[in-house]
Amino acid sequence: MDNRNSRLGSLLGVGILIFIVAAIFFTVDRFAPAEPWLIPTPTRVDETLVPTPTAGQLAYSPRRDHHFDAAPQSIPEPYSLRWRVGIGIPDRDPQIFQWPEHRPGWFLNWMTLYYASETLEPPGSPSANPLEGLGMEFTPMVRVRTDRLVPPPSQLRVQAARFPGRTWLIGNEPDVRWQDNVTPETYAELYHAAHTAIKSVDPTARVAIGGISQITPLRLAYLDRIWATYQERYGVEMPVDIWNMHAFVLREEAGNWGVGIPPGFAEVTHGTLWEIEQHDDLALVEGQVRLMRQWMADHGQRDKELYVTEYGVLMPPEYGFPPSRVINFLVGSYDLFWDLRDAELGYAADDDRLVQRWVWFSTRDPLYPTGDLFDQQGNPLPIVRAINGYLRARTDPAVVVE
Repeated sequence: MDNRNSRLGSLLGVGILIFIVAAIFFTVDRFAPAEPWLIPTPTRVDETLVPTPTAGQLAYSPRRDHHFDAAPQSIPEPYSLRWRVGIGIPDRDPQIFQWPEHRPGWFLNWMTLYYASETLEPPGSPSANPLEGLGMEFTPMVRVRTDRLVPPPSQLRVQAARFPGRTWLIGNEPDVRWQDNVTPETYAELYHAAHTAIKSVDPTARVAIGGISQITPLRLAYLDRIWATYQERYGVEMPVDIWNMHAFVLREEAGNWGVGIPPGFAEVTHGTLWEIEQHDDLALVEGQVRLMRQWMADHGQRDKELYVTEYGVLMPPEYGFPPSRVINFLVGSYDLFWDLRDAELGYAADDDRLVQRWVWFSTRDPLYPTGDLFDQQGNPLPIVRAINGYLRARTDPAVVVE
C-alpha cells in the first residue's frame, strides 16, 4: 500500500511538472518580456568571417557605465547627407560614446529598443525620449530564429503602437548560419508574421526586408526563393516598403572563411570566391549595389528605397588593413553611395541614386575591431574623426575639401 501510494505520488508530481512546463511554453509569446535583450541570443564564437582569430579579439572590457554629453543636434532632414550616413552600435546604447559635432544621422543596434535606455512609458513621460538632442534616428531590428520572432508578435505590436512611424528591419543576415540562419521559406513566413503585427497597429510604419550578407548570384538565389515562397503561401506580392542589403566582400565556400553557404542550399559547395585582398574593393561594392538594383527592377521594385544596413572592414590590420586603408575605404564608400546614380535603375524620387542610406560597422566590436569608431572607454578613434571631417566639409561651404 505504501509503495503504491508512493508511486502514485511520484506520478502526480511528474504530471504537475509537465503541466507547468507546458503552460510556460504555450504562454511565452503572451508574457515574453518587452526588453528583447533579456532573451538569449546565439553565441558568436563559431563565426568564420575572417580566416583565423586575431589577438585583438581576446581582451575586451568596454566601459558602459558613463554617458557623454554631445553637442546638441536635431534629426536630419530626409535625403540630406547626414540623414544617409548611419552607424551600427553593438553595445546597443549610443550615449556611451563621445560623439563629435558632425555625427551619423541614424543608427541600429540589432534590437528593437535601446539598450537599458529606451522605455515603453507613455508619450510625454520624462524618460520617454532619452536620446533627444543627440540627433540620431533609431531604426529597430526584429530578429528571426528557426521558428519565432524576437521579440514575439505580441510584444512587437506593443512597441510598434508606442513608437509609430518607425522603419522596421526584419532580420539580420538570415542567409548566414551564425546570424539569423533560416531557410528562405522560413524567412518568408516570419517576415509575414512581423509585417502583419507591425502594420496592424501602425499603418504608418515602414517595413524593410532583412539584409542578406552580400549580393552575389548565390545570395540572389536565396532572395528569389523568399520572393517566390511569399507569393505561393499568401497569394500576394511580398509587401516590402524598403529594400535592404549588406555589402561585404567575403568568400562563399563551405568549410572555409567567409559567409559560407546559405541555409537551404545543402547541395551547393561554393559561390563567389573572393580573396582577402579584395575585401575593401569599392568596385565590388558598387557591383553588388547594381546587382541588387537590377534584381529590384526585374521584380517591379525599382520605385523603392534601398538601404545598405551593414558594410565595412572586418579583416584585421595584420592582414594588411591599417587605419589609413580603412579610412580611405570609408571615405570612398561615402562618395560612392552619394554619387552613384543610374537613370535606368535608380530611385527617381532621389535623383536616380541607387542607395539612399547606409550603415558602417561599427562603433566598436570585440570580434571585428578594425572599423571601430571608439575605444573601450568610448573615446573617439581616427575613423570617427574622419566621419566628422567628411560631414563637416560637405555641409560647411567655408571648409575646403581635400
